[in-house]
Amino acid sequence: MAANFSGNLAGQVTDLPHFWEHTVGSGHATLALRADWQAQLKRAHDELGMRHVRFHGILCDDMGTMIEQGGKFIYSFFNTDQIFDFLLSIGMKPFVELSFMPSCLASSGQLQFHYRANVSPPRDLAQWSVLIKQLVTHWVERYGLDEVRQWFFEVWNEPNLTAFGSGSQADYFPLYRYTVEAIKNIDDQLKVGGPATADNAWVEDFLAFCKQNSLPVDFISTHHYPTDDFGQPGDDTETQLAKSKRSALRGEATQVRKQAGELPVYYTEWCTSSNPRDPMHDDPYAAAFIMKTVLEQNGLVQGYSYWTFSDIFEENYFPSVPFQGGFGLMNIHGIAKPAWRIYELLHALGTELMPVEGEHETVDAWLVRDGSSATIMLNNFALPRHPIATETVSFTLKGVSSVTAATIQRIDLEHANAKRRWEQMGKPEYPNAAKVAELQEVSKLKTETLEVRQKDGQTTIEVEMPPQAVASIRLEWQ
Repeated sequence: MAANFSGNLAGQVTDLPHFWEHTVGSGHATLALRADWQAQLKRAHDELGMRHVRFHGILCDDMGTMIEQGGKFIYSFFNTDQIFDFLLSIGMKPFVELSFMPSCLASSGQLQFHYRANVSPPRDLAQWSVLIKQLVTHWVERYGLDEVRQWFFEVWNEPNLTAFGSGSQADYFPLYRYTVEAIKNIDDQLKVGGPATADNAWVEDFLAFCKQNSLPVDFISTHHYPTDDFGQPGDDTETQLAKSKRSALRGEATQVRKQAGELPVYYTEWCTSSNPRDPMHDDPYAAAFIMKTVLEQNGLVQGYSYWTFSDIFEENYFPSVPFQGGFGLMNIHGIAKPAWRIYELLHALGTELMPVEGEHETVDAWLVRDGSSATIMLNNFALPRHPIATETVSFTLKGVSSVTAATIQRIDLEHANAKRRWEQMGKPEYPNAAKVAELQEVSKLKTETLEVRQKDGQTTIEVEMPPQAVASIRLEWQ
């Protein structure tokens, strides 16, 4: 099947807001006190345009937010201030996930993750409400109401899973009620939402509960991963993905968009898989998957938060291997993965999506205009164990008489792929400074000149696309 596409710069424009830059995920709150975490987040803001960051555990014991001594509750917001001061200093804002449970308020000893977060519901909802009131009031006093009104307050994390509590609406819905009432009593313009569920769950039930009880909801938040609903229990990640569909996440977001009505929708977690040790997180496969998934969400969501920006992450343990399949766009040494580089290419796009004609089983094409230039985004992507081969892709551009410059940037096995060079080095677990610098260089996007054919007011480019690859082609004219 020929991979032939055409795009028209004189066609109908569709807005392309950079919703994927609204928020990016991280691990848990205390990591945000690390200098290397902070340096990598600043790069995510500066190089990728990320505007908010979301992480677990701002209420965990290791943050010291609330403890009990001598039968009295004591609050300390110093560590949260250190984190939020830093976020604001680099031009970012928090997407505040209100989790997990201070042990002095916990109803059980249910723990999760390497850092032993208590995930049980509160034993006293009234005291939970006091905690939320104290915390948010402090932030308003410290940062000002105008600032905090720009933040988002998300109640808990994945309450539909027994890994994060009882998995019961009977526990989560009262938690939301007490939380939203505490925050709205401070200022009714502060933004609060939920249900923060895994797998697109509970949206209709959550909205029905809020309507029935006259509770405000400012946004819908939920999560999804392409491994959520495919395969059988116990299947490995590759098997789950092999049974998925190329556009499965768009289908799920379409359904949530309908359920949410007029409310904004924020996916506060998604990734190429839900496996924290998935080798494909480090491969060009991830870049091809991300590009297709992100651009297919246009018009459906207001925020699409990739989980996570960094491999500085310790839910299971803190690994030292440079490429170990972590969620991050960047590894522990600050070396950009192919996933980071596709976000760099997406950030460089304009905001006018132009019509494209053509179909192919594994190749997709988009055309984005930006003043006197346009970018053609191509990928050659298939899920694991599905057929894919090198394809010759032809794209004909209409609507501009004369292209004066054409360049291409690639992500594939041979381009912007630091993991491959690391493997060629012999997979050193602790690379020295010289090797890290070499990997940094290999990870970078390279710009090459591309030949074009121009005839009868049309411009045609032809590109060889290997499997699991991305190409960004920039065309300029006068």
